[in-house]
Amino acid sequence: MDTQNQAPTGKEIIMEVTDLTKKYVMGEVTVNALCGVSFNLYSGEFVAILGASGSGKSTMLNIIGGIDKPTSGEIKFRGKPIGGFTEKELTNYRRLSVGFVFQFYNLIPNLTAKENIALASELSKEAIPAAQLLTQIDMADRADHFPSQLSGGQQQRIAIARALSKNPTMLLCDEPTGALDFSTGIQVLKLLKDFNTRYKKTVAIITHNAGIGAIADRVFHIKDGLIEKITVNENPLPPEEVSW
Repeated sequence: MDTQNQAPTGKEIIMEVTDLTKKYVMGEVTVNALCGVSFNLYSGEFVAILGASGSGKSTMLNIIGGIDKPTSGEIKFRGKPIGGFTEKELTNYRRLSVGFVFQFYNLIPNLTAKENIALASELSKEAIPAAQLLTQIDMADRADHFPSQLSGGQQQRIAIARALSKNPTMLLCDEPTGALDFSTGIQVLKLLKDFNTRYKKTVAIITHNAGIGAIADRVFHIKDGLIEKITVNENPLPPEEVSW
């Protein structure tokens, strides 16, 4: 089933993106990373953003997360245009409303697992306690371990817990399974899906693995800076049934 912006039952719009473009000028060459992208994001939904390398998916995620700015177009977060935010308002948006998970964990090496999570939780008055998150990701026994003492999958679980500790409205994930083997990647997907269900948070995950789209409520298919189509999964698969 193809649809551009079919609202899930009982879900509120948390983000409206209209005609988003992004151009990079490098000398005499202009690269059109985004060419007029429009979509909505809804509360508590799980979205997969699929596309090949260079399709514009990371650029789109960085812009809606407030890391980068568009060339043109409008983004509204809960009805307020992000483009009109002051630098302080934009910082607060990134700090309180958006959690980021990247392919390469970005943990602070001289802080323990618990300290990495707790550092992010200090940003929010409605933070989820680090000890609670460590239990939920089955890492309570590794709380005092440093990143160098953890496997890649364990580090990614800590990175996800860190992003969620500030209790953001949206969790934006850029290739979170890209550096992991298949079985560890499935564990990470189960964790993301569990948080999406448990905390009713919106999760958007960028991936080039089409199989991962099967666990999402909606799948955005991106090619050459455009959303070719948006498909709806009426019955998303549990992560353990996914293959790629």
